[in-house]
Amino acid sequence: MEVRRIWTSTELNDYLQFPYTAQVFALQREITEMVSQKNRRETVYGITSISAARGNPQCLLGLNRGHWCIENRLHWVRDVTFDEDRSRVRRGKGAQLMASLRNLALSLLRMAGTRYIPSALRHCSRQDDSLVFRLIGVRL
Repeated sequence: MEVRRIWTSTELNDYLQFPYTAQVFALQREITEMVSQKNRRETVYGITSISAARGNPQCLLGLNRGHWCIENRLHWVRDVTFDEDRSRVRRGKGAQLMASLRNLALSLLRMAGTRYIPSALRHCSRQDDSLVFRLIGVRL
């Protein structure tokens, strides 16, 4: 379980030598592990170019939380499910082609409404080719 708190300020803008600074924030996370009941607290600090008028604290919390969506929905799946880090394809355009094919597979499964990629891949591997062809829009 995680509780997040955020404090924002524009008071430091004139002191920071950082381009486009509109506000700074401190984000505190209090995390309780459900099984062990261990607690930990961490505080991170940030600078944003979003003005206080456009980005209130609730907006910044949402943006911060949504930032991990890309990591969790794409990069983690590619690293863990496709074991991309251990790929031995390195010559020519092979690595880029394989990454594109993995992204294509992920996109097709997401567009088909799949929530859990590993189980969807297992399901596709056990079916005849008609399911995979339907995912890419080919009618047999």
